[in-house]
Amino acid sequence: MKVSIITVALNNVLYIEDCIQSVLSQTYKNVEYIIIDGGSTDGTINVIKKHADKIDKWISEPDKSIYDAMNKGISIASGEILGFLNSDDFYASNDVISTVVNEFQIKEVDSVFADLVVVKRDQPEKIIRYYKSSNFNESKFSYGLMPAHPTFFAKREIYEKYGVFKLNYKISADFELLLRFIGRHHISYSYIPKVFIKMRAGGASTNSFKSNLILNKEIIRACAENNIRTNYLKVYSKYFLKIFELFQRP
Repeated sequence: MKVSIITVALNNVLYIEDCIQSVLSQTYKNVEYIIIDGGSTDGTINVIKKHADKIDKWISEPDKSIYDAMNKGISIASGEILGFLNSDDFYASNDVISTVVNEFQIKEVDSVFADLVVVKRDQPEKIIRYYKSSNFNESKFSYGLMPAHPTFFAKREIYEKYGVFKLNYKISADFELLLRFIGRHHISYSYIPKVFIKMRAGGASTNSFKSNLILNKEIIRACAENNIRTNYLKVYSKYFLKIFELFQRP
């Protein structure tokens, strides 16, 4: 099975090489690696060019948002399975993709997901939070909870059938997409009890109180658009559950 890994980037010269190296070091070799850069001006392009002979497709041009960049990647991907690895993040081990392919082949599912750890930005060996996807079920969407999206791999045909990221969401298009796929259309999935991703702390949905207000408003909207009943009390209660993630470890 061919796997397409899509990395989106913008001015991330400090960390993108860790991301690229973690893809290139995967033991599974039938991988199409795609990088969509938003027009970086800080030296990110030089890092990409350094590895250009091992990157299957890359473009650098302005985009509307991170989700627009992800959709560009989907549009040019040719793999049977699609996965995303943001330029701040890197795979926790070199057998992640082989594990994913094995799960697809054995379970014959539409998608798989796993766990991730959030690490200190400048000290990636130090874990801040353990995002465990094992407790996920479809009812969790109404609380604004979802499987760890960076660990999510799905068949390309699922995107072709049910659509890509909606660009009218500022922060939570990933939540809406997973909700649409799993909560509304009930695609099949399998959870793998393994840490796939090390994610550096930071990001559009975690930077401020204001961004969290936008996030939760968009979660409510996503549920309404996909016929999932919820309310603000349920959505905000997720923060109590997330407290326990601070004390979990792999």
